[in-house]
Amino acid sequence: MKTHANDIEIIKNQVASTYYVITANTEGITHAESMIFPNGEANCMNWILGHLIYIRNPLLNILGEESVWDREKFSFYNRGEIALDHKDKLISFEDLKAYLKQSQDKLEAKLNTLESFEPEMIKDISTLSLHEIYHSGQLGYLRRILGKPGAIK
Repeated sequence: MKTHANDIEIIKNQVASTYYVITANTEGITHAESMIFPNGEANCMNWILGHLIYIRNPLLNILGEESVWDREKFSFYNRGEIALDHKDKLISFEDLKAYLKQSQDKLEAKLNTLESFEPEMIKDISTLSLHEIYHSGQLGYLRRILGKPGAIK
């Protein structure tokens, strides 16, 4: 049995760990709560989760997988978009969680089939991994702002 390269094992662990952090921090949050914009302007939990999924799609694409949603249809979750300007377009929080699970299943399945990454993929994969870590932490703060207990013990 051939073992996977260390770089794949690192990314597999990061993908699993950030998924745990994201799901723990979004557990028990209603759609209405996910639409609260702290200070009337900071990104809401709905937008951050949608943005995480939006940026997971390029990671799937780099690995040779299809996106879990259409980039154009969900472009309001893209980097640089102002969430407050699109609040009427943001989709249900439960639907976002389902898309996240779908992306997680695809990522895990694909990573389990790879023996190594192409060298030209490494920078993008590591940057996208950092992106997930960054935003999953934001979800933890938003959870506390919403008056919920911390999810990561």
